[in-house]
Amino acid sequence: MVDWHLVKEMKPPRTQQEWEAEFQKYQQFPEFKILNHDMTLPEFKFIWYMEYSHRMWGRLVGLAYILPAAYFWRRGSLSRPLKGRVLALCGLVCFQGLLGWYMVKSGLEEKPDSYDIPRVSQYRLAAHLGSALVLYSASLWTGLSLLLPQHKLPETKQLLRLRQYAHGTTALIFLTALSGAFVAGLDAGLVYNSFPKMGERWIPDDLLAFTPVLRNIFENPTTVQFDHRILGIASFTAITALYLFSRKIPLPRRTRMAVTSLLAVACVQVGLGISTLLLYVPTPLAATHQSGSLALLSTALWLMSELRRVPK
Repeated sequence: MVDWHLVKEMKPPRTQQEWEAEFQKYQQFPEFKILNHDMTLPEFKFIWYMEYSHRMWGRLVGLAYILPAAYFWRRGSLSRPLKGRVLALCGLVCFQGLLGWYMVKSGLEEKPDSYDIPRVSQYRLAAHLGSALVLYSASLWTGLSLLLPQHKLPETKQLLRLRQYAHGTTALIFLTALSGAFVAGLDAGLVYNSFPKMGERWIPDDLLAFTPVLRNIFENPTTVQFDHRILGIASFTAITALYLFSRKIPLPRRTRMAVTSLLAVACVQVGLGISTLLLYVPTPLAATHQSGSLALLSTALWLMSELRRVPK
């Protein structure tokens, strides 16, 4: 899909003539000319419906936020603080849709000075993913705050440290998930398919191949994969340390379950990440790994909710 209309595009092509017209529009862009020049109409229909399904799902998500929000607002069921959260969430949903099109548009632009294959900008992909993660995290936090009763935990120094560790670990998990957008955007998972070393070395020779040096962090596939590995290892180490520290503190059963679940999900996620790398990034496994990052972030947010301070 090479154009964007809020309502008009909800109706897919139906006749052969409409499909051919849609295919001809796609043929004007670099992705077809350089990457998919031998694509057939049935193959085009497959990728078109993948994009169409994603966009329609996005619209359904938007309605799932806006319609209930309007209903409960009109009934007077929302407190004043909750009204602010609801407005922010609905605004984020709308922003996410616009950011999605801004990202897709980058993959349709002519880049005469580039020798790379046509792809969406990794910066815009990371912004789109980051916005989605913020929206999801804010939604989950709001739901947990409303549904789960707070524990009246004694405000000891150990509990304060555990709460701070949980916040820092969650931020690290978020950053690791966000770095995955740069891995996906640059196909960085395909440059070194070995673990724990990258090829024959712990630190590859082309780690800082680009100039200026800062470009490597966001544009060099080797550096992007290296950073994602380091962040993943750091996240797993932080989660393990958090679990071990929590064993020294008496916690409610539900809170203890959240800590244990966080470590269990982290172990699965590390296994998925290494398997994805060693098997040359098969799409189903890569998608499962991406879903695992969301499960890990969700569990970390659950733990933060369990440890939140009871207002006086």
